[in-house]
This record gives sequence, structure tokens and C-alpha cells, in this order.
Amino acid sequence: MNFRTLDLNLLRVFDEVMAAKNITRAAETLAMTQPAVSNALRRLREALDDELVTRSGYGVTPTPRAIALWPAVREALASLQSSISPDTFDPATAKLSFVLAMADATAAVLIPPLIRHLEASAPQINLRLVPLTTRDPRAVLLAGEIDLAIGFFPAVVAGIGMQTMQTGAPDSFAHTQLYSGEYVCVMRRDHPLAVNLATQPLTLDAYCAAKHLLVSFSGRPFGFIDEALAAVNRKRRIVLTVNQFFTAGRVVASSDLLTVLPLHFLASTGISDEFAVVNLPFEVQPVHVDMVWHRRMHTVAAQLWLRTALSDVARHALPAI
Repeated sequence: MNFRTLDLNLLRVFDEVMAAKNITRAAETLAMTQPAVSNALRRLREALDDELVTRSGYGVTPTPRAIALWPAVREALASLQSSISPDTFDPATAKLSFVLAMADATAAVLIPPLIRHLEASAPQINLRLVPLTTRDPRAVLLAGEIDLAIGFFPAVVAGIGMQTMQTGAPDSFAHTQLYSGEYVCVMRRDHPLAVNLATQPLTLDAYCAAKHLLVSFSGRPFGFIDEALAAVNRKRRIVLTVNQFFTAGRVVASSDLLTVLPLHFLASTGISDEFAVVNLPFEVQPVHVDMVWHRRMHTVAAQLWLRTALSDVARHALPAI
């Protein structure tokens, strides 16, 4: 392929098709007809000697070459757009929608004050929250399905730092810490183990012998608590796995199951007086809640405003953490 003769407009079409995973939706976004988008894809296929996408159900599936090419194309287009059209953003008049991925426990703490902030300073901004279903949100950020992922992402944060340290260049993703939290063991107030807490602490043996409920966003029946137990050659029996902290709180309040919940979240459940709360009888890694975004959004004015608003909300909503 001769890059000097490549029509760069084809790359913009390619970017929209990859983001939408659907030619019709890409055509609507680009204000083009569907045949025009298909023709542009055909020309790019010929130039790159690769199918790029194949039809699959109601959409398209990218080839390995397309998957490898897309991040560079998307970042280059974003950089070019920011250079040609300086970004401006006025929250008082802006009509935008942001998509955030986070757990219900995080949303319970951050979203009420964030909405109050929007009502006061950005009345036409809309938010859409989607469930956090993974501890590694980079794929959905890369695909442009969400603007920000907020949660506990230790492996992702470590990977971003390692990439920068090893190469000296910024990673494709960026992050900032919103707050640090503490996880505690929670059981119903009249649980047999809770009766003894007044006279003796919860022991590791008693904890491991109990039946447990795990909150797992992905459904995987093994979490960071189990990793901590494995480090001391112990394990627990997980009777139930759910994907929401609110559900976990309701279940343990009326059963003999133990669970682990963020300490700052308990007041949001509305039933905290039904819980017995105790420190875990083993060491767990610090829990830092970060927001993670793709670097193509790093200097976008609207995105900067959103990240600043979330940082301010976290600082004031969690002053003791």
C-alpha cells in the first residue's frame, strides 16, 4: 500500500464502523448513505489487502488486522481533530451525554452528589450508567462504548504504570484515584458469629468455616478476598455469587451467609442497623477506586470537565476516606 495515495477520509469511515460495529449506524453518524459507507470500506480493503470487517448477525465483526489497526487510527483522528478544531465546552449550555461504568456501591456514593452538581451547573448534561462487568475495562473504553470506568482496577493501574516506566511513553489509557476504601466483613446482627463478637474477635478459622456470599461483577466465583486467603493457604466456601452490592446486603441481612462490603457503602443500603460489621481476620490489599479512560479523551474539554467534577464530588462526598 502506498500511504501517499491513501484517501484519509476512508480512515474516518473505518473508525466509525469499528465503533458502531454496524454499517447502518456508522452511516447515520457520518451522515452518509449505507452504500457510500460500504463503498468506502471496499476501497480501504483494497488498499490494505484485508477484509477488515465481516458481516455477523445484525452487525460486523472486525478481523485481527482491523483490531490491531483501530487504536492507532482512532487516536490519530482525535489528535488531528483537536489540532484543527480547538475544543470548547460550556457546561451551562452543553447538550451532551456521558456513559459511565461502575458498581452499584460506587454509584450509591458518587452519583447523588454528582447529579446535584449537574443540576446546578450543567442542567442539559445527561448521564447513562452501565454495569461494571469486569476488573479490566480497557476493551470497552477502546471500543468507545463508555467514557469512563470507575472502580477497583489494581491490575489495570499497575499495567498503565509499568507501560510508561518501561517505554518512557504514555500508555493508551490513563487513570486517577478518586478515593481509598476499606472492605469489612458483614453479617446479620443476630448471626451466631456476631453473638460472640462482644467478647472475642472474628478468627480466621471461624471466617473460613462459615458460608459466604461473593459479589462478582463478571460472575467468576473467585475474588480478591479469595486471593488474600490463598496467600495464607486458606479458602472459604462460596454458597452464592451475585453481581450487586445492594443484593448482597439484602441477602446477608436475612441469612447465615457472610459477605464483604465497602465500609463507606453500608449507610447507603438503608438497612445498616441490621448488620454486624467486623474487620477481616487477615490482610487484604488496599482498595483504591480509580477512574480510567482512554488517552484519546485526555484533552477533550468535556471529558476534562467530567473528570474534574467526579474528583470534586469524591473529595467532598467521602471526606473521611
